[in-house]
Amino acid sequence: MSSDLEISALAINVTIPQALRWTDTRRGETFMLTTLNVRLLPDGRLAAKAYGRPVNGGRGAYVSFPVPDEPELTALVAEAADRAGGLWAAHRGLG
Repeated sequence: MSSDLEISALAINVTIPQALRWTDTRRGETFMLTTLNVRLLPDGRLAAKAYGRPVNGGRGAYVSFPVPDEPELTALVAEAADRAGGLWAAHRGLG
């Protein structure tokens, strides 16, 4: 296997447990944040954005929100990254 193989992205989507969900407002519309998109950056750090649906229903725009700096959410991101790493390491190939 080539050590110069370039990986352009490693990202996972994580469902936010009900107890940790929050709302945020964008363009006058309130969203309930239900999903995190966690990316592994080239330097090994993690980055996360939150996504959700408008509280009043409808599709709404696909808009990202910052993840609050709260210990429970930080732990969720780290746990999800660890779990995803284990799943990737144990892959069984295509098909």
